[in-house]
Amino acid sequence: MATATVHDRNTDQAAYWNGPAGRRWMERQDKQDVFLAPISELLLDRSHPEKGERVVDIGCGCGGTTIELAQRVAPTGYVLGMDISAPMLGRARERAPADLPLEFVLADATVHAFEPRRTDLLFSRFGVMFFADPVLSFANMRKALRVGGRLAFACWREPRNNPWMMVALQEAYKHVPRPPEVGPDDPGPFAFANEQRVRRILAEAGFSSIAMEVCDLTLDVAFGRGLEAAVSGALEVGPTSRALEGQPPEVMATVANAIRIAYAPLAKGDSIPLLASVWIVTAAGQ
Repeated sequence: MATATVHDRNTDQAAYWNGPAGRRWMERQDKQDVFLAPISELLLDRSHPEKGERVVDIGCGCGGTTIELAQRVAPTGYVLGMDISAPMLGRARERAPADLPLEFVLADATVHAFEPRRTDLLFSRFGVMFFADPVLSFANMRKALRVGGRLAFACWREPRNNPWMMVALQEAYKHVPRPPEVGPDDPGPFAFANEQRVRRILAEAGFSSIAMEVCDLTLDVAFGRGLEAAVSGALEVGPTSRALEGQPPEVMATVANAIRIAYAPLAKGDSIPLLASVWIVTAAGQ
């Protein structure tokens, strides 16, 4: 398997996303694209990619947003999709249309040698909350931006604002131990939930004109495929999946049934709509 040069404090994240978790995300790519489509559209709308622009998609995963960006900047623009997960990038390369101006690189944005002052837009859908030293990471990414270049990313707000994630997780915690409490500066899905922390990180990394927009929406945890699809999704990817790592089959079955019971009253046909909340963050690079 190809490997990337990774900052020594990001090695745990690299191991996680190149292991079984990365493969599960790869296998669920089509479902996750449907699930996250409302947020992708919000972020694309706020970031304004234009024809002819050069874009870097940080934490691009299986390439869904990279492809959408390339469609918007084509034919004269260019998009670089970057991730530390080789399995997910493998899927991205498989599905990328040959006629689009894009490529993918296995790399850690904290240490990657970006072409200086060539990029119009740094873009990320949930790919920037996992850096151990986010100031260092964003400062390195900022080097890629030309004068007048911009940053736009989506990140989750607090757990209490995201029932779509917490309903299943709380059911899991009734049957497995809670992990050690995560510190406010530790990498993770909610690492950028605090507005003041995000503003401080970006300011220290050299960004200006920082804006943070609250976007509340509804996400279908069943992907339009019914209750069992929702239960499988909770068990296979995301925080509930992490909480259940290493648990025996009987515990997994017990948690699956608990999630099933919790989700059932919330179903509307083949959908299970739950509330979600994100920050859409924008900033200027120079």
